[in-house]
Amino acid sequence: MTSQPRKHGLGFLVAGALSGLTAAMAAGEDAAYGPLFQEFKLTLNPGHRTEAISPFYYREELRENDYLRTTWAIPPLVTHSVIEEIDVTQTDLLWKLVSYNTYGDEYRFHILQLFSFGGGNTQSDTNVHRFTLFPFYFQQRSSIPEKNYTALLPIYGTLRDRFARDQIWFAGFPLWVKTRKRDVITENYVYPIFHWRHGHELKGWQVWPLLGRERKDFSTRTNVWGDPEPVPGHRKSFVLWPFFVDHRLGVGTTNEAHAQALLPFYSSLRSPLRDSTTVPWPIGFTHTVDREKQFREWAAPWPFIVFARGEGKRVNRVWPFFSHGTNRHLTGTWYAWPIYKYNRLQSAPLDRERTRILFFLYSDIRTRDTDTKRTKRRVDAWPLFTSTRELDGNRRLQILAPLEPIIAGSTGVQRSLSPLWSIWRSEQNPQSGQSSQSLLWNLYRRDAGPDTRKGSLLFGLFQYESGPDGRRGRLFYIPFGRTKPAHDAGPK
Repeated sequence: MTSQPRKHGLGFLVAGALSGLTAAMAAGEDAAYGPLFQEFKLTLNPGHRTEAISPFYYREELRENDYLRTTWAIPPLVTHSVIEEIDVTQTDLLWKLVSYNTYGDEYRFHILQLFSFGGGNTQSDTNVHRFTLFPFYFQQRSSIPEKNYTALLPIYGTLRDRFARDQIWFAGFPLWVKTRKRDVITENYVYPIFHWRHGHELKGWQVWPLLGRERKDFSTRTNVWGDPEPVPGHRKSFVLWPFFVDHRLGVGTTNEAHAQALLPFYSSLRSPLRDSTTVPWPIGFTHTVDREKQFREWAAPWPFIVFARGEGKRVNRVWPFFSHGTNRHLTGTWYAWPIYKYNRLQSAPLDRERTRILFFLYSDIRTRDTDTKRTKRRVDAWPLFTSTRELDGNRRLQILAPLEPIIAGSTGVQRSLSPLWSIWRSEQNPQSGQSSQSLLWNLYRRDAGPDTRKGSLLFGLFQYESGPDGRRGRLFYIPFGRTKPAHDAGPK
């Protein structure tokens, strides 16, 4: 008996919503039917955003650094962003599970960094194409034959500019591996047990962990400006590593250092600028005299109980109860580690303070530019909220933030995941006078400017707007209460 009127009522609301949406689009106005459909101008930057079936779709045009970034996303499945002026695209699937990025002619695709391919012009204007199936297959192709390589681990191959080495050769890894970094060649047999190393003024060998020696004499090399610069020498040896090691560093310089350790009995360092001794190592008494930074330090055992005195450093630490330390630029304090922790960096024009409770449970970061006197602040309370105030005065508050305090500043999280759980968003731009608030993915939304106010509630069932052209509203998508501008009011 009651189903028919309900159907008529629902049909009336749907028809009203569609009629209102059509009229708004025809008039060029922003639509307000959140969370079903919402259009609005951005608050913190010039731009426009559309959200539909929130939080599962949005499209945004954002002007930043004189470039227009266009982004659309179906969180958390896919996010696609384009900056046409500089020919940049970014596509992420399931946040960073799968990514495809381009920058001009350069491109890169990866799946969990395990399967990847990429390429584009290098600094020498050479097209290079890479393909990787980590950690088994590596390939690079270029129009310059010297840049080509193929590697099939563990059978045979060559790599160039990978794994912090200029070149790597291997066969039957780990039976034979040869690497080159600058002028240093290291040849390994049954890696890492046997190796022989040589380079400019350098020779060395090891039978790890039994015995090893390496010697490099003082030399010079030409830097990028064509000037000679010194390269310190060293003498390194070990017996039954890591139980006995003996190193002489900075050979040929004014600060030659001798480091020696016989574990677990002692470890020592002697140099013109610094002396340090630990007995026994690593849990024992440590005494350090740093003549360069001008302080003395006593620890028993380091790093748990430490006291330091001097112009360059002052520390009182009894872990995990308390610690307070200072030097020329840094201040650090904690109590009942890791319950409370405070750090400050003062290096003009930067003055940065951070207070934390239980790592990410609560974090307050304040940054001040001592030249301009401008400040910015970020407060996180995991997983409840994250709040920011930028140097330009822009403010933003987001309620529910399970990842943002841990991965602070990640644009990937903001674009792909934050829309899913940000049940409250508040933004304020003091320069433009714009502000906005959104609850439950625009179920309630309010936008305000110097001369205008707009709001909507419950899928747009209630809407209001006021501005220089007067005030108007909608109830169940039916216009009501329209007023004329103040300059048109009064008797004719």
